[in-house]
Amino acid sequence: QVRLEESGGGLVQPGESLRLSCVGSGFMFSSFYMSWYRQPPGKERELVASLSAGGFNSHLADSVKGRFSISRDNDKNTLYLQMNDLKPEDTAVYFCKAGYGDDLWGQGTQVTVSS
Repeated sequence: QVRLEESGGGLVQPGESLRLSCVGSGFMFSSFYMSWYRQPPGKERELVASLSAGGFNSHLADSVKGRFSISRDNDKNTLYLQMNDLKPEDTAVYFCKAGYGDDLWGQGTQVTVSS
């Protein structure tokens, strides 16, 4: 089966760090551009970060520049999102997506930042 599965979310306090993982299976992970999106409660989904297939070209949303970084390990079919200095406004369900289309998404993992 074609599948993406996120993990690593949880409840943290402001200023703390978290690393999310997204494991792909059933497709050629190393050939796909990969992205992280998030959807805060009551808000629209937004792009957080993207990374080229080889892991050398990345994009970060302005809201997370300097705090988040995206990386991948193609040998493990895994995409990562390192989140540092977390803020309450980072609270959201975080999703990974494969490719340029809209048809290959994970189920999402909840990140809650609260004091």
